[in-house]
Amino acid sequence: MEAASIPHPAAHGEHAHHGPPPANRSSRVEAPLLGMLLFIISEVMIFGAFFTAYFFIRIAEGDPWPAPGTHLPVPVALVNTLILVSSSFTLHWAEHSIKHGNRFGFKAGMFTTFLLGVTFLFIQINEYANLGFAPQDHAQQTIFYSLTGLHGAHVFIGLLILLSVTVRAFRGHYSPESHRGVDIPGIYWHFVDVMWIVVYTTVYIL
Repeated sequence: MEAASIPHPAAHGEHAHHGPPPANRSSRVEAPLLGMLLFIISEVMIFGAFFTAYFFIRIAEGDPWPAPGTHLPVPVALVNTLILVSSSFTLHWAEHSIKHGNRFGFKAGMFTTFLLGVTFLFIQINEYANLGFAPQDHAQQTIFYSLTGLHGAHVFIGLLILLSVTVRAFRGHYSPESHRGVDIPGIYWHFVDVMWIVVYTTVYIL
């Protein structure tokens, strides 16, 4: 009887798989985008905890807002709101530009967005320096500094991210085919802008 031929290992070399099997992706959303969305959800929960304390003081306790003898600079906060909202439009300009190969618009949009963010943070710090009250003075002041300070921390983190994208933009990175590194930070910055509108409306207007 003729011995059965044994296939040579090289015969199936093209189909051989070495190492662990590929990861099973149960979601159709790209990992960076999914990670950013989950991060934003967690941040909304953190802000929600502080808003709960805010509404407890105002509704459950019935305390006046702001506390007697204190004043919130609503006009300054309005100007700051317009600055931050404008930064969303300039960022959208940058995102639209890189997707269509407009490198000048991309660089100008990113640089302008970064400058507007720095201006917003500078005005907020200057506001703190001239408020005339401290976080430990009263529960209202504690909540005010907590909400606005938490948002300011997010702006600072966003500025670091925007700075990285802006530097890479001027170095010629990104293209109409590869711009995910712009889109993901953009989602975060738009979230920061929307959250400030909520903070401004709640803390300064209501």
